[in-house]
Order: sequence, then C-alpha cells, then structure tokens
Amino acid sequence: MEKKFTEEGDFKYSEIGEGQPIVILHGLMGGLSNFAGVADFFPKQGYKVLIPELPIYELPLIKTNVKTFSDYLKSFLTFKKIDNAILLGNSLGGHIGLVFAKNHPELVKGLVLAGSSGLYENSMGESYPKRGDYEYIKTKAQEVFFDPDVASKEIVDEVFEVVNDRNKLIRTLAIAKSAIRHNMAKDLPTMHIPTGLIWGENDKVTPPNVADEFHKLLPDSDLYWIKECGHAPMMEHPDTFNEKLLEWLKKRNF
Repeated sequence: MEKKFTEEGDFKYSEIGEGQPIVILHGLMGGLSNFAGVADFFPKQGYKVLIPELPIYELPLIKTNVKTFSDYLKSFLTFKKIDNAILLGNSLGGHIGLVFAKNHPELVKGLVLAGSSGLYENSMGESYPKRGDYEYIKTKAQEVFFDPDVASKEIVDEVFEVVNDRNKLIRTLAIAKSAIRHNMAKDLPTMHIPTGLIWGENDKVTPPNVADEFHKLLPDSDLYWIKECGHAPMMEHPDTFNEKLLEWLKKRNF
C-alpha cells in the first residue's frame, strides 16, 4: 500500500483500484496501514479504495476538531471529483464520517462505522497519567484489542511517541474534547443514509451498547458483530471484517 502513496496539492493519500469509491477515514491513533486488509481485498472486488491521511497533528490548535476534519474531507472529495462516496471510518474516523454525512448527504452513498465515536467512548485517560511509562502505555494499547498480541511493538511505540510529544498530546486531547462536544445522538434519527455497523463484541473503547444505540437511532442501518474482537476489527480480524463489509455492500447493491 505504501508504494501507491501519493502527495498532490494539500493531500497525502493512498488510491488503489477502480470502481465504486470507498473512502477510508482512519482513527486518532491509526494510520493508513491499519486498513491494509481492506486496501488489499476490495480493489479485487471492483472497488476503488482511497485513504486520505487526515491532518491530525498539522492544524492550528483552534482548528483541531471533528468539524475541521470533516471540512478537510470535503476538500479531498472535491479534489478527487467524488460525489458518491462510501465512507468507512474507525473510531474518530467514523465520527468524521458522521459529521460529513450530516452536512453533505448528497455526496455520501453509504456509511460504514467500526468502533465509531459520536455517541460515547472510553478514552485512554483525560491527561495520560504515567505517559512516560512505556509499560503503562503498552497495557493501554493492548486494551484496544481482544487479543493483546495484536498491539505490536510498532503500534505501542507509535502511541508512546504521540503521548510523549507535547504538540501531539495537546492536539489529541483537543480532538477528544471536540468529539464529546460533537455528540450525534440528536442528529442520527434525521440521517437516512444507508449505514453498516461492524463492531467487535469485546470493544472496550466504544462498547457493544454504543453499537446498539447507533443501530437504534439510525433509520437505515445494519449491524454486524465480530466475536473475540476489540475496537479495531479491520486490524484484529481483517478477513472477517472484509466478509461482513462485502456482505453489506452486496445487500445494498453498492
């Protein structure tokens, strides 16, 4: 996937395949590689997969919020001339997709949420106590997954680097507060975009009751569960995640 990484204008993104565009929105602690399984599989099924790198740490602090990231997505889709996107978001990425779909429903064909924020989520900690303690950060990173071994050294190192970088930490906390402010509970019943919910049964960050609430509030949603799975199903069970997503796409004739 890295070989197809492109920098054009204000955007850095990966683009693979041809066909119906699936635009992937990564989470706060997740980069493009978290969706390697999706990027490998769906171009072979006749879809174009695009993964823009969101400017999580590049914006002025006052603009580091969910709404600004939604605006960035609008600029990206305009740049790529896409007006029929299927948005796929994990965690913060799902929340960005929700805000975007609320504001620009005419540009969104479908929405897929996996462990999405937008209603309620557990964080790693308000101020990241013990942030200099590598073993503490490792434990918190492992809690994201059902199988702690999925939290590789590379993943733990990335989280450790973020929470020990003052610039990144301040923006991480700003985004977390922005996500709380942008609660979508009142908006969801008015959003009639077809939505697929793919959730880990053992998600500790956005627990199963969050998925149930999304399913209840969204007028046109389908809910799929993945067993023995935490907050990032596309990483922990990539094959099962792809099966569920493909099943939903076919059901919806996308």
